[in-house]
Amino acid sequence: MGLSVTLSAQGASPKVHRLEATPETVAYGFYWSDARPVLRVASGDVIDVDTLLTNSPTGLARAGVPDDKIQASLKAITTALPQGNPNRGPGGHILTGPVFVEGAEPGDTLEVKVLSIDLPIDYGYNGCSGYVPANCERGTPAKIITLDRAKMTAEFLPGIVIPLKPFFGSMGVAPAPELGRVSSVPPGKHAGNLDNKELVAGSTLFIPVFVPGALFEVGDGHAAQGDGEVDQTAIETSLRGRLQLTVRKDIKLNWPRAETATDYISMATDADLGVATTNAIQEMVDFLSATKGLIKHQAYQLISIAGNVAVTQLVDRPRPGEPSLGVHVRMPKSIFAK
Repeated sequence: MGLSVTLSAQGASPKVHRLEATPETVAYGFYWSDARPVLRVASGDVIDVDTLLTNSPTGLARAGVPDDKIQASLKAITTALPQGNPNRGPGGHILTGPVFVEGAEPGDTLEVKVLSIDLPIDYGYNGCSGYVPANCERGTPAKIITLDRAKMTAEFLPGIVIPLKPFFGSMGVAPAPELGRVSSVPPGKHAGNLDNKELVAGSTLFIPVFVPGALFEVGDGHAAQGDGEVDQTAIETSLRGRLQLTVRKDIKLNWPRAETATDYISMATDADLGVATTNAIQEMVDFLSATKGLIKHQAYQLISIAGNVAVTQLVDRPRPGEPSLGVHVRMPKSIFAK
């Protein structure tokens, strides 16, 4: 069951912690076991957290965003942590955190329940690079896209309207200490930059814990994205969300998993797309075997019959040591009687 169930049974409500994005509350470009926590919470507590888009005031101005629409928090953070600052990098994402979750120990699982996601600004941007960059016109600035927060849509071009389904591209914990300071770019067993568009409000992400307190971070907000995120960006924007963080001693994971209103989801990443696919499928086989009473033979057959294997993201071409290609498997809940 979860700690949230226990709290409800006792008539108590989880404590809500407000966490704004400031120069003192972000990890700019990394997940790291030695990072200093900016907040400590009890298992089952909720964080009401701000996250910032992955850009700079200069980049947004170049793309045509008026100065008064560029968030003051983004200006403050990029001024305090300019390029070359030793507290910045090696990645480029501004991640809010880390948050120390009391009771989390290596071998546990951190349950991240996404309670709500809001759009604090009315625009996002899309660049052009990624997996097939030959399609991009050199020198073209990022495309600014207006977000209609009332209709929850965005017009890409006249006659092309995109439904908005905001999610955090990066939610993760500190990786194993021996990995050191890990770039925010590649996803991995610590989750991080998964760019899984299924992780909208109402979903739950389960992440294996590698260090005491888990050291959870979140950022890389997206208003909408297609599977694959082929040009390296979605509709990148700032987000505000409410996330419930619960330590699960009863779940042991090798890779992150997730659950939405409609699907069970397994995930894996690797520099080799074939390896990532194999691992994501195997993770779903193992999940079905453990939870649905199926032998592996049956579970594998069921994935072929009813599952959906998708490329999560092709954020950039793999670099040495960076498992940047992601695959996920969705298994519809509706096929199970209970």
